Amino acid sequence: MSKKCKGCGVTLQTENPNGLGYVANMDQDYCKRCFRLSHYGDVMINMQKGIDNDALLANVNDLDALIVWVVDIMDFEASIIKGMNRHFIGKDILLVCTKSDLLPRTTSASKMGSFIQQRLHSNGIQVVGIVAVPNMHKQEKQSVKEVMAAIATYRKGRDVVMLGNANAGKSTLLNALMHTHDLTISHHPGTTLDLNPIPFDGYTLYDTPGMVNTQSYLTYVPENQLKDVMFHKEVNPKKFQLRQNQTLSLAGYVRLDLFDCENVSCICYFSDRLHIHRSKQENADTLWQNQLGELLSPSIETNASEMKKTSFTKKEDKIDIVIAGLGWFCIHGHVSRIDVYADAAVEVIQRKAMI
Repeated sequence: MSKKCKGCGVTLQTENPNGLGYVANMDQDYCKRCFRLSHYGDVMINMQKGIDNDALLANVNDLDALIVWVVDIMDFEASIIKGMNRHFIGKDILLVCTKSDLLPRTTSASKMGSFIQQRLHSNGIQVVGIVAVPNMHKQEKQSVKEVMAAIATYRKGRDVVMLGNANAGKSTLLNALMHTHDLTISHHPGTTLDLNPIPFDGYTLYDTPGMVNTQSYLTYVPENQLKDVMFHKEVNPKKFQLRQNQTLSLAGYVRLDLFDCENVSCICYFSDRLHIHRSKQENADTLWQNQLGELLSPSIETNASEMKKTSFTKKEDKIDIVIAGLGWFCIHGHVSRIDVYADAAVEVIQRKAMI
């Protein structure tokens, strides 16, 4: 019987030192990749685009299990699985929203609940229950109690499978539930590489590979930039009061043009490691041509002309412009048009304001 890595679930092997699952000998419990990732932060093999989402969904659908869908509340839109209920016909889905403590402290539980319900409805997704928990390194005891109670309510004698995007917090949640640190955790996408069955309390818990959203910045940002773009602590929103035509540049990732602003408030919810540069819209082309990679950094682009423009008119008085994998701009007040420039592969959407 093949032996699997306790950290990522990949099948262990001793033949190929550069391949997945390599160990010097089969007495080891962790593959070389997990050992180096845990001890040195060295990912060795880039798995950002190495997960077959369709195959994973099919494998999960074959399990007789409650699906615990783990979603990072700070990256909710990028976590949506298109046609989720069609993938899992007849399956019960329990939604666990992680990292709720990274939202501003003024965000009430009722407001967050209303937002989640509205976004699920907009995407045609039905779940049997919703639990919101903070980062599992904080308030762990209460969070574990709430998740375990929800699983006990909806499991109905079945196994349980954890599903969600890379970095949503699946392995962290499992470690907290099991009071262990066996599963490999890092900010690198693709840490879990195979269905990882774990005996637990009379049933089997399955950890799964993090799904890859090919419309998210996290899929394309170089690994040495990941620590800069991801949220690691409570968000510190940056607020701008804007008039006439204005541009906000988020590092070298995103350009936001706002036209005919009348007493506009724009609140930016992004990692505090990313600088936001304000300028007149009429100067934006020159700024991006001359300063991309310099003042406007970090960036994954080498030429601003390669970025895709998405245009919006506001559907609500207060809206969010969401950049998948990075965060969102909350815009309140009159603007005639909003133009967003981002990487051509990245999804940019408008939604009713979260906060």
